[in-house]
Amino acid sequence: MKTPLLILCFLLQGVLYAQTGLSVTPPRVYYKADPGENSTQKITVSNVSKTNTLDLAISLGDWEYDAKGNNRMFPADSLANSCSSWVSITEDENYFSLQPGESKDIEVSLTIPQSLSEGIPVHTAMLYVTQMNPIDDVSKDGSNMKISVRSGIKLYHRRNVAKHKNIEIQNMFFEKESNKISIHFENKGNIWTDGIMYPELLNRETGKKTTLEHLIFYTMPGNYRETRLAVPQDLEKGSYVATIIMDFDNDNSLEMAELSFTYE
Repeated sequence: MKTPLLILCFLLQGVLYAQTGLSVTPPRVYYKADPGENSTQKITVSNVSKTNTLDLAISLGDWEYDAKGNNRMFPADSLANSCSSWVSITEDENYFSLQPGESKDIEVSLTIPQSLSEGIPVHTAMLYVTQMNPIDDVSKDGSNMKISVRSGIKLYHRRNVAKHKNIEIQNMFFEKESNKISIHFENKGNIWTDGIMYPELLNRETGKKTTLEHLIFYTMPGNYRETRLAVPQDLEKGSYVATIIMDFDNDNSLEMAELSFTYE
């Protein structure tokens, strides 16, 4: 007798997984509160399946971005900027069931400690909604398996102070071996900062401009990021100026950098 394979599908930021029908919104929850205060936000958990009842449990963890912008997950209270221990949910909402088509609103409260480190401007946590009753399914090769879904929502906290968004490009250079432009930048502000990077290449000899695909980025205060942009394979040989414009919703200015290089 074959033992069914249990597959846990992790869905970051409330993405819908059609097989089991779990949806959690919004994908991110933001809190603004000073030491000693309490703040409450609402999330909605929905079972969009037409046939399966979902038994669900809520838990907490930590997360951070690595230098490439990927999410890294940790147990609760592992990171210095964790606010996992501040989170509270009413007891009857930690474990619950949803019938097909049913939704449930859950209040997620954050109780801020009386004192906070001045060196940590924002705090984060990950709230997980995990399916506890795996659904029977069959893989492409005919093997029996059980599928369970876990959805993660990011929690963000900051104090009630003026926001200061500041993205600075630290370094930019052309990698001849890989034909890629490497951009290193840092979030020097006091708030989580998302934005779009717009790269463009100018051929100095012909004046032809080549616009590369824009890149969406997410950062937290203190994050150092290394990003590489591939030069098109059909790009003409010659002398180029690469221009990078970073738009991160800063009313004061955009961050921009230029690089001269030779494409051979």
